[in-house]
Amino acid sequence: MRAKTFQGGVHLHYHKEATASKPIVEMPEPKQVILPVQQHIGAPAEVCVQVGDEVKIGDVVAKAKGFVSASVHASIAGKVTAVGPAPHPGGRNIMAVTIENDGSGATAYAAVKGLDALSADELKQMMQDIGLVGMGGAGFPTHVKYFPPEGKKIETVILNGAECEPYLTCDHRLMVEEPEKVILGLQAMMKAAGTDDGYIGIEVNKPDAIEILTKAAASDPRIKVVPLEVKYPQGEEKMLINAITGKVIPSGGLPVDVGIVVNNIATAVTLAEAILEGKPLISRIVTVTGAVKNPQNLRVRLGTSVNELVDYCQGFTGTPGRIVLGGPMTGPAQYRLDLPVTKTTSGVLVQDRGQIKLLESSPCVRCARCVDVCPYNLMPCMLGSAIEAGDLTQAENLGIMDCRECGSCTFVCPACRPIVQTIKYAKSKIAAQKRKNS
Repeated sequence: MRAKTFQGGVHLHYHKEATASKPIVEMPEPKQVILPVQQHIGAPAEVCVQVGDEVKIGDVVAKAKGFVSASVHASIAGKVTAVGPAPHPGGRNIMAVTIENDGSGATAYAAVKGLDALSADELKQMMQDIGLVGMGGAGFPTHVKYFPPEGKKIETVILNGAECEPYLTCDHRLMVEEPEKVILGLQAMMKAAGTDDGYIGIEVNKPDAIEILTKAAASDPRIKVVPLEVKYPQGEEKMLINAITGKVIPSGGLPVDVGIVVNNIATAVTLAEAILEGKPLISRIVTVTGAVKNPQNLRVRLGTSVNELVDYCQGFTGTPGRIVLGGPMTGPAQYRLDLPVTKTTSGVLVQDRGQIKLLESSPCVRCARCVDVCPYNLMPCMLGSAIEAGDLTQAENLGIMDCRECGSCTFVCPACRPIVQTIKYAKSKIAAQKRKNS
């Protein structure tokens, strides 16, 4: 069967060979964790512990505030030593809970009833109770997706196994090493949605994952594994939906508008672990790669310092020039390493200073390469011109809010124009203006 794909996008150098075949390694529990209350899209969670409190692994330390929010759980057992602002990967200080490890490993959770005994409503409540969010990078609270607006119905659930960002292999390893949990998580999501239509989309540069998950899904005819062309941003949910089903999400719309919910592989595995063990979201797989001596896929407790991950991989191979949390196309570059691993930290990418080129931009040459590759059918060059002219109204008319900031336009621009950065800036200005006027 020919690999499916979407229109537009770019072909990158993927640089996955350093960790693609390396099994997941359990990193030792840290002596301390710092758990930000904002690890998701939506309202920050509210701290519900005090300095001096003793907590067990899995205890809620910050409770979801409202429907579009996610609780935060203790990832180690010990004493709460601080509650207050702390550095966050988003670039500013965020309220956080600091826990010192007492070494007991005491847990506050236990196995539950199993999937067959859980109703759709109980599964949706479980998603909320365990603090489950999209672990591919967006961090949207998962349970919210399973409460479609009135008049909408979920007909299909898709798991995103594309992992199209260069360097990252954390989802690949989960698919290869824990296929039963991937399938169980998808089955649970399908039950929560009330549908018998499930897909797992995997790029063909992961043939082992395709083979293993195809075998794992063989006993459930409702689930189909779909090979996808290796192309960026194949894993963006609009592109994934279009490639697998042929459906197109309307401008300004959401996947539910075409009857679909998309979840990440790691999100499905975390839900499966909650069903099997009662365990909330307290750890995740992180790919540590690039200019480190021993690149690895690590299972890491949330709140562990990025410094510790680098040290566990035996440090840098040279002088680091850039450190990115996530993939190089969409992950934020950091200026410090004393930052906590959060629910959305899929990778720690270290780039050597010799790899970093400071490019000087020049005027647009109207080559239209950015238009050719834009997967959202936008005209990035025109958007850039409107923004530079200060005409945000024109930028909105050109569809700027449909841009998902994949960076394909900047990648192909021969004039080295920072198109996606300009678009991000303009979108923040537009959002601020709308908040002011509301």
